Amino acid sequence: MGAQWKAKHKDLAASAKSRLFGKLAKDIMIAARHGADPAGNARLRLVVEQARKVSMPKDTLERAIKKGAGLTGEAVHFEHALYEGFAPHHVPVMVECLTDNVNRAASEMRVLFRKGQLGSSGAVAWDFDHVGMIEAEPARAGADPELAAIEAGAQDFEAAEDGATLFLTDAADLDLVSRALQAQGFSVLSAKLGYKPRNPVSAASLSAEQLEEVETFLAALDASEDVQNVFAGLQA
Repeated sequence: MGAQWKAKHKDLAASAKSRLFGKLAKDIMIAARHGADPAGNARLRLVVEQARKVSMPKDTLERAIKKGAGLTGEAVHFEHALYEGFAPHHVPVMVECLTDNVNRAASEMRVLFRKGQLGSSGAVAWDFDHVGMIEAEPARAGADPELAAIEAGAQDFEAAEDGATLFLTDAADLDLVSRALQAQGFSVLSAKLGYKPRNPVSAASLSAEQLEEVETFLAALDASEDVQNVFAGLQA
């Protein structure tokens, strides 16, 4: 699974929409530190496009930009923290946090990983590649993902949910490839840096009960206030 883990059950996905807006607001505030104008801030432009795709309210979006750019007088202090370990049944996991309280986040991770195994730095990172991940869908009839990947400079591509395609890029080429894909007839749904597992555990190797344990564990991680992204080495 190249993309970040996502709740597969519709009821879980629906209940997570407010959390999604919260996560995007954090990404927007961090990106806006380098300028409030998306036209001159590639990172901010990508996150704003993603926020619009999921219908984030305009006032919420604009407030996050202004707050991150320091235009409201409010201080924004988020720190990035990366945790790694294993979900139940030895499924490797990388967890990205953006938090205003590192001690709280660390404590929460220790609690959540009790049903798995929290590792030290490097415990599973060696088994993941840090890459650009662009989820896009055809914007015109006949748009070919393979041709688009070649022309846009993506390293690889794979099928994503609901007819979309996940394009994988070198981390440094995320914005360049994202813009090039639009010229190849694709509409970008999201674009971010993430972790692609090298040797994912096959879901087929797990029983239904074991797979449910893994999904429940990942859902609990994703629901944490400080967690931005969860990347699991689990292959459908």
